Amino acid sequence: MATPVHVTAQNFDREVVQSGTPVLVDFWAAWCGPCRLIAPIVEEVAKEYDGTLKVAKVDVDELPDLASRYQVQSIPTLALFVHGALVKRIIGFVPKPELKRQVDAVLRTLPRTGPASRNA
Repeated sequence: MATPVHVTAQNFDREVVQSGTPVLVDFWAAWCGPCRLIAPIVEEVAKEYDGTLKVAKVDVDELPDLASRYQVQSIPTLALFVHGALVKRIIGFVPKPELKRQVDAVLRTLPRTGPASRNA
């Protein structure tokens, strides 16, 4: 998915928790300056990791219960989920190279999937 998915309370579990693909969730708000700064970076990451990583966005003003469920106390918070489990939390603005480094570090720990792994 080349563009972030805007999740709702109704589809969060399906899009994030039940996803077979790792999901980077951007917890944000329209009034948040650092959220606006990181938004284009999150969009670029969604495109660059298409097929490897799903990116989702949660507006904490619209979905305060979801923010509370994942103990989001500061925004932006980027939460990386693998098989429904929150495995990495990045709080505050981070430059794109640092975000990619942290995402890559998690993705490297996952078993490889795809045609090559099926033949192994």
